[in-house]
Amino acid sequence: MSKRALPEDAYRRLLALRTDLRRFEHWSETQARAAGLTPAQHQLLLAVRGHDDPRGPKVGDVAERMRLRHHSTVGLVDRAEVAGLLRRIRDEDDHRVVRLRLTPSGEERLAALSALHVEELRRLACQLPDLWEGLPDVEEH
Repeated sequence: MSKRALPEDAYRRLLALRTDLRRFEHWSETQARAAGLTPAQHQLLLAVRGHDDPRGPKVGDVAERMRLRHHSTVGLVDRAEVAGLLRRIRDEDDHRVVRLRLTPSGEERLAALSALHVEELRRLACQLPDLWEGLPDVEEH
């Protein structure tokens, strides 16, 4: 493994980026709780709504996106279904497959949270160019 020389300023900038990421994550969790959701429920709703298959994701798809074990995801889905946030639907083509879809309540809560998140990310994005401007490329040694 080769060592790469980093300017001292790079460490300060990397720290600032990681701090901002952690701050955003904490902010996001606080917003989810204020909306009556756990942070895991918020992430689950986003994983269902943001999935690229219009039929909805399978539990395994959500587990992969959330980086959870299948059985942990099943428990999260069970609790979200009881809370009225999503529902399980049998696939029309293959009745062995169960897909997930948001309920109107889940859609409404996610839409409100997502609007807040987009605004916060826009604010943070304005800071990112300054963070990396003028930082030289890393040199191989």
